[in-house]
Amino acid sequence: MIFLVLLLVFSSGAKAYESDQYTNRTQDVSDSLDLLNGAVNKSIQDILGRKNAPRTKKRIAKAIYFEIGGLYWADKIERWAAKSPEVEKYDQTRRDSVYKGMPFWATRVNFIFGVGRSFRVNGVMVGSDKFGHFVSQGYKYYRRELRGESREKLQRKGWFAERWIYGELTTGVFSNADLVANYEGWRFYQSLFEDNVVEGKTAILMLDGDIYVQQRPFSFADHINDYWDEALNPSYAVPSLNKRLRKAIRALCPEYRDNPDFYTVPDDALLWDRYENLGLKDSRQNQFVAICRQ
Repeated sequence: MIFLVLLLVFSSGAKAYESDQYTNRTQDVSDSLDLLNGAVNKSIQDILGRKNAPRTKKRIAKAIYFEIGGLYWADKIERWAAKSPEVEKYDQTRRDSVYKGMPFWATRVNFIFGVGRSFRVNGVMVGSDKFGHFVSQGYKYYRRELRGESREKLQRKGWFAERWIYGELTTGVFSNADLVANYEGWRFYQSLFEDNVVEGKTAILMLDGDIYVQQRPFSFADHINDYWDEALNPSYAVPSLNKRLRKAIRALCPEYRDNPDFYTVPDDALLWDRYENLGLKDSRQNQFVAICRQ
């Protein structure tokens, strides 16, 4: 079974499954919020400005998905951010990460592909993979919602994907942050057409006659928070990985003690209450504050 999964991964051109928000947290990295916002807003404007622009919610959402997401393993916006010299990255490489030196049976697919890059966005250390979850998985949620699927059924599908092919089965990790990014991507597509999806804000688009126009800019600040950060919102890890990961986190405790603000979530309880119903697996025992105070 694992062999078949790995074969699927290789054939999909994947480069990395997970990212590392444990190391280099205090590095001075410029915030890429404006750059990423600009990329999304330009895509929306380009779509609406086409000669035969889409005119329904379904077609506009699909066009945005293909413009900044896509069918490949890594979404277009994810690949752009990882490669663009304008988007500053943390000093990490595929192999020099918190998982360094861990055996294949613990890290699984990550042993082969290594980790993806991380950026600072809206003040949060975010792995590149989260943008793929936001755009592509968010679109899948929204498309199914338009088909009439219930909120509960949609969230179960996201949980199932993280439990199996996109997470625990292949990487040994069930990423709570992935589920948060999926959900916030769903909210993004809803907010294209609905007021107050982002509290106090109008929809991004509005009808002008029979065509949609953009009435306010999109911003990742409406969606990215500390629970996109896998060190602050830790993933559930299978036992063989978890014991090694806890040891690696403990080795970083001197950095935590020198700069605790970089390693803690001020509104942890509030964020947990907001997202717990997505099916998060409580792994807060792997937060720095829990491990380093033992």
